[in-house]
Amino acid sequence: MSRTDAQSPQLVWKQPGWPALRYDRSRVAAEVALARRAQGVVEGKLAALGFEPRQQLTADAWTHEAMSTAAIEGERLDLQAVRSSVARRLGVAQVKGPNVPRHIDGLLDIMDDAVGNAGAALTDERLQSWQAALFPTGFSGMSKILVGAYRRHDEPMQIVSGPPGRGKIHYEAPPSSAVPAEMARFLEWFNAGAEPQSLIQAALAHLWFETVHPFEDGNGRVGRVVIDLVLARDAGEASRLIRISQRLLEKRDEYYEELERAQHGSLDVTAWVDWFIKQVKVACEQASGLIDQSLAKARFWSEHSDKDLTARQRKVVNALLDAGPGGFEGGMSTRKYESLTAASRATSSRELIELVELGLFRPAGAGRSTRYHLNVEGWK
Repeated sequence: MSRTDAQSPQLVWKQPGWPALRYDRSRVAAEVALARRAQGVVEGKLAALGFEPRQQLTADAWTHEAMSTAAIEGERLDLQAVRSSVARRLGVAQVKGPNVPRHIDGLLDIMDDAVGNAGAALTDERLQSWQAALFPTGFSGMSKILVGAYRRHDEPMQIVSGPPGRGKIHYEAPPSSAVPAEMARFLEWFNAGAEPQSLIQAALAHLWFETVHPFEDGNGRVGRVVIDLVLARDAGEASRLIRISQRLLEKRDEYYEELERAQHGSLDVTAWVDWFIKQVKVACEQASGLIDQSLAKARFWSEHSDKDLTARQRKVVNALLDAGPGGFEGGMSTRKYESLTAASRATSSRELIELVELGLFRPAGAGRSTRYHLNVEGWK
C-alpha cells in the first residue's frame, strides 16, 4: 500500500471528531476478560522460567516481531542480521551473521525504545525520531521522502493496493495541513490516559494513528510500535513475548479490512476494538505455547543431563524440541538426520539407535520406514 496522485478517491476522510470516537464497552468486555486471562497466564508461566531460557524466548519473539512488522509492509528483512542485532542488544549468545544494515538497527531501536522507555510521554519529537530511524538514508526504496517530520506535500495521501494507475484506493488521509492539529489531539488523548483499559487504548491508538497517517512513509511500522508501547506500559518486559505483529501478519487481509471498515463507518468503532483484542488474546495464547515448549525443553535436558551425546545428537534433539509436539512433520528419519548433521548414512543410523537406547527417542515403524520421536510424555 502506498501514496498515489490519483484525484478521485473512492473513500475520503470524513471523521474530524476523532476524540469523540466511541465503542460499546459491554460488547467488548468478554473479549477483554479473555485476553487479560491469556496475558496473565503468559506472565505467570514466565515466572517459572530461568533467566537464560527467558532471554532466548525474548530474543526469538523480538526477532520475529521485527520480521513480521516489516513483512506486513511487503519488506523482507535478513533473518540473520535481525537475530544478530537482537542478540547483541539482549546480551544473549552471539549469533554469527552479516553486518546489520542501518534500517534494521533503526527498526530495532524504536521497538526497544517503546518497551524500554514505555513510561515516557509520547510526543511529536519521539514519533518523528522513530520514523527517521526507519529511513536512515532519507529514501524509501528509490523514492526520496521526508524523514523526521510530518508530511507536508500537497497531493492527497491515499492508501492504495494494486498496480500503479489501476490500484484500489482504500482510504484518503486528512490533508497535510491538518496533520499537526490532528496529531496534537491524538497525543493529548494518548498521554492523558483517558482510556483506563490498556488493551482498548492500544486498539484505539493504532486505529487513530493509522487514520491520521502523519508520515510520508513508515506509518504502519510506527503505528504498531505504538501498540508495543501501550502493551509494555501494562506488562513491562513480558510484553516482548506477545507477538502482536506476527499475529497481524497472519491475518494481514483481515487486518487491513478491519482498519478500512473502521475508518469509513461511523465513529462507533466497536467492531475494530473487538477484532483487535481477539488478536491480542491469540498472540498471548501463542506466547503461552512457546513458553510451554521452553519449559518442556528445560525439563527434558534436566532428565537427560547425565547422557553423553555427540554434538550432532544434541543438534538433532534440540531441533525436535524447538519444533514442539508434532511440529517436526513425520518425525526424524535417517535421511533427515544426514541432512541436518552432514553425517554419513551409517553414522546417522547408529546415532539414532543410540538415542533410542539412551531413552531420548522412541522409534515407530520398521526398516527404512522407521521414524524417531522425542520420548516426551504427551508429545506425538
